[in-house]
Amino acid sequence: MAPNRRRFLQGVAALPGLAALGSPPASAAPPDRDVYGELGVRPLVNAAGTYTYLSATLVAPEVRQAMDAASRKFVHLVELHQAAGKRIAALTGSEAALVTSGAASALTLGTAACMAGSDPARIRLLPDSTGMKHEVILQKSHRYGYDHAVRNAGAKLVEVETREDLERAIGEKTALMLFYYRHDPLGQIKVEEFLEIARKRRIPTLIDAAADVPPVGNLSRFQKLGYDLVVFSGGKALRGPQCAGLLLGRKDLVEAAARNNNPHTDTVGRTNKVGKEEIVGMWAAVERFVALDHAALWKEWERRCRAVAAPLGGVKAVQTEIFVPETANAVPHLRIAWDYARLKAEEAVRLLREGDPRIETRPEATAGIEIAVWTLEPGEEEVVGRRLREVLTSP
Repeated sequence: MAPNRRRFLQGVAALPGLAALGSPPASAAPPDRDVYGELGVRPLVNAAGTYTYLSATLVAPEVRQAMDAASRKFVHLVELHQAAGKRIAALTGSEAALVTSGAASALTLGTAACMAGSDPARIRLLPDSTGMKHEVILQKSHRYGYDHAVRNAGAKLVEVETREDLERAIGEKTALMLFYYRHDPLGQIKVEEFLEIARKRRIPTLIDAAADVPPVGNLSRFQKLGYDLVVFSGGKALRGPQCAGLLLGRKDLVEAAARNNNPHTDTVGRTNKVGKEEIVGMWAAVERFVALDHAALWKEWERRCRAVAAPLGGVKAVQTEIFVPETANAVPHLRIAWDYARLKAEEAVRLLREGDPRIETRPEATAGIEIAVWTLEPGEEEVVGRRLREVLTSP
């Protein structure tokens, strides 16, 4: 071997990471490795819920195993998308399904499908909507932090309040009607009436139900009602990858959404990459979720609520109540209220957050805090109850 070539290869082998490319596979990191400690990040007990900023959910063991298995071989990504989509569609009673890079990505892709369809020229043009239907109608009360994902596709949002407003707003530029299920109680036009108007005028519909499982029946409920596209988050109750979501519904629209998505280049969804591990992980998550004993799980959540409340039973002026939200995260939660002024809800949340262990909770709308027990690991309900008592009884 020539000296210059030998020196080059020796230099490459010394570079971090590059040397490992030709080495035998390294053994897996030990499961008890404290990666967060190494990074200087303090983990937390999540008693607030499946919020993205709190890392949403803990991936179920079955999902982790499936993702690990998926990471060990190469596949054609389009083929994998199609195969996993067929399995997920069968599990959810859908015509078609697409694994997306989170629920927000599903909103962008669903909108792009209704605007550009599968037309290559239009797909390349987005978010420039020249020559396309581009108006998306939604109720003013349904404006929310994620409708930016709809605008990412180049859509213009048109706000309405009444049925009459909606009827007048529909026109030749209308591409889609968007409904945010969590805000169903806030709008004048309810979920079924909204759909009825859209179907009468032959306008595609998309419903954002990102946080609306459980109940498990919601995976198929909105499609049975007649909504063309339904969005779910993968990183909440499904306990799939946090960076994954689902777009379910009409076959032609889901296929068009896929064509606007990664790995296709020069598309509005090219940045919304979802890898082979997340695709397989979402399939495994849905398969696991539909097979769960949901009645038993509900009883377990109620038991955890009672366990958190138990240490507070003898604390003067403190009341506890188990409740279920009307929409979104509709599972048993615990509401804790107190009628003394010395401790504001935000202060109680801060003390729990800064204590040991670090516990995240949520201030209640009026006075007190709310506890989400479905994101707790076994045994953490006793820890949360004990720390609540300490905070509420401290001087």
